[in-house]
Amino acid sequence: MPTIGHSIILDYFLATYLCVFTVKLNGGRAVTGVLRGFDPFMNLVIDESVEETKTGERHAIGMVVCILLICPL
Repeated sequence: MPTIGHSIILDYFLATYLCVFTVKLNGGRAVTGVLRGFDPFMNLVIDESVEETKTGERHAIGMVVCILLICPL
């Protein structure tokens, strides 16, 4: 029986469901939107994005590409 690769399952999931989530950024900011794609380097494409600042202000910013850097503590 052939196995199904992870990317096929994830591609199906992204095409079938709306994945709305929040990415927390430096400076107390956060971006909330719909995940449209990603790659093995953890770059994210987020559509219909809304930026929320520490003071609670919200700005619609559309489609963004987030390049995530993970640093060990």
